Amino acid sequence: MASYDQFREDLRGGRYGALEIGGLLLEVDTTDPERVDLRGLAGTIRGRMRPGPQTEPPLVTRSVLADDLRQLGLRAGQVVMLHASARAIGWVVGGPDMILQALLDVLTPEGTLMMYAPWEEWEQALVFGVEGFPEERRRAYLEECPPFSPLRSRANRGYSILTEYLRTWPGACRSDHPTASVVAVGARARWITEGHPLAYGYGAGSPLDRLCQAGGQVLLLGSPLDRITLLHHAEHMARVPHKRVVRNTVPVLREGQRVWITFEEFDTCEGIRDRAPEEYFGTIAHEYLSSGAGCCGEVGAARATLFDAADLVRFAIQWMERVWGE
Repeated sequence: MASYDQFREDLRGGRYGALEIGGLLLEVDTTDPERVDLRGLAGTIRGRMRPGPQTEPPLVTRSVLADDLRQLGLRAGQVVMLHASARAIGWVVGGPDMILQALLDVLTPEGTLMMYAPWEEWEQALVFGVEGFPEERRRAYLEECPPFSPLRSRANRGYSILTEYLRTWPGACRSDHPTASVVAVGARARWITEGHPLAYGYGAGSPLDRLCQAGGQVLLLGSPLDRITLLHHAEHMARVPHKRVVRNTVPVLREGQRVWITFEEFDTCEGIRDRAPEEYFGTIAHEYLSSGAGCCGEVGAARATLFDAADLVRFAIQWMERVWGE
């Protein structure tokens, strides 16, 4: 286990997303390491490690999770995109695999479970381009960074540890996209993930588009409302002028050779418009729920929310065109 000082240095290098001390696991957003408040983090560690009664996480089982999911509104045969915090759900007998298994139990073999699974190396190192790296690091990445592989490249566990669990699940399919890939298991997994367009990979023809075409759902288990990846699809489809475009450069395999390629997409990091409202995904989702749409409840110990994918996208497009339309 790394010391705090070592963790601090690793964090500056963008290599760690969490620190465990004395059984306490602290998650840290490393997308912009220079903005991490290390003094505040140290204070949080000291504050949370003060002596006092320890609360045991609630015990949940696969059968309890399945019952809760049915009560929320999940049904056999559905296509469902999951965002989840395993920790928020509770102490799961059998570990995080049982969360996915409970979902698949409810969906049955006729259903499909999918998750956002972008490449970990992209998210931690390449997202802002190698051009700004110090010369030695830039040269090392250009010469030896492995190409993205849908079969082997790790999914970014910063979104949820369950992304890696689902990526390695028997029969899983993953779309061939280094920055916007999706992994799916079930009857429509291959259809969801095949033919993922490289340019504008959250738009038409993407796995997110197919989730909507399939009449699918978005399920949040302990995840905040501002983490709904499907709303990037709404950003791509909304008729909004002056959208911000970014160009991503990544290594991929082409005819057995590693090559660096560049492609465009609308900006999914800073937002599609200059001076966009902060955390507007959360605002859109909150307003959607306030309109009476969606279903809310609890699964295990986690707050759970179920959205109709196509209806949420329709609502989000209208919101964006109203706020940013000219």
